[in-house]
Amino acid sequence: MKIVVAGSLNLDLVGHAPRIPQAGETVLGSVLERSQGGKGGNQAVAAARLGAAVHFFGAVGRDAAGDELLAGLAAEGIDVAGVQRVAAPSGHALITVSAAGENAITVLPGANQAAPLPPAGALAGASWLLLQLEIPLATNLAWAQAARAAGVRVLLNAAPADTRARALLGAVDLLLVNEGELVLLGGDAAALGAPIVVTTLGARGCRAWRREGLLERPARAVQVVDTTGAGDTFAGALAAALAAGRDPGRALDEASAAAALACTQRGARAGMPGRAQLDAVLAD
Repeated sequence: MKIVVAGSLNLDLVGHAPRIPQAGETVLGSVLERSQGGKGGNQAVAAARLGAAVHFFGAVGRDAAGDELLAGLAAEGIDVAGVQRVAAPSGHALITVSAAGENAITVLPGANQAAPLPPAGALAGASWLLLQLEIPLATNLAWAQAARAAGVRVLLNAAPADTRARALLGAVDLLLVNEGELVLLGGDAAALGAPIVVTTLGARGCRAWRREGLLERPARAVQVVDTTGAGDTFAGALAAALAAGRDPGRALDEASAAAALACTQRGARAGMPGRAQLDAVLAD
């Protein structure tokens, strides 16, 4: 169940405050935390913790942040041979988390803009390629086209929201979006061209449009501490389940449960479950 992730790595600086500031407003916060993130890295970790063999391709700077980001992936058993060191600062994300667990994020891409094109053999033996939109669109397109040529299925998480993602949809097997991203891409899942379109609905669960019909799954009720990383956990868990041969309904169940668990702890990765924890929750 090999998965290739081509994506971003960011060092997250997370500030906790009573609420997220409005434009022009200053809010006095409390705790500042530092953690490893980036949509690509987060999704890779979520998949690896659930048993997938993950190979990561991306770029970090020749700086201490880059060292930390690479060490974090390696500690999860992720193959980082495809991560390049470049003459640019490593990516960072500035995150404000409210007392209600909601977040606002500013991403500073840095080295992620130099994420590599697919080298020869990068997709050998993979069943799924997992992409997001925190690396250049042209790089994502090259990876998607290479996967299509190699017979590897492509899961695109079209986040952060960007209308230019439409250019990728002809080479995508499964498109994953939230409600806002779906609206930005046109609002009609059936018209987007991907064989499967999964829409996450927050506390209302998720929905999958397929030619065979709709699949819907409710969200699991948890005590929300921090929603940062929940969407990435859903994406990584979904990819891991599909790579393991789960049917779409079961894959959605696993992704929904994993995303709910991710909301129960602070930080993008702290709450991401392992296989045993997820299986125990699904057995309830």
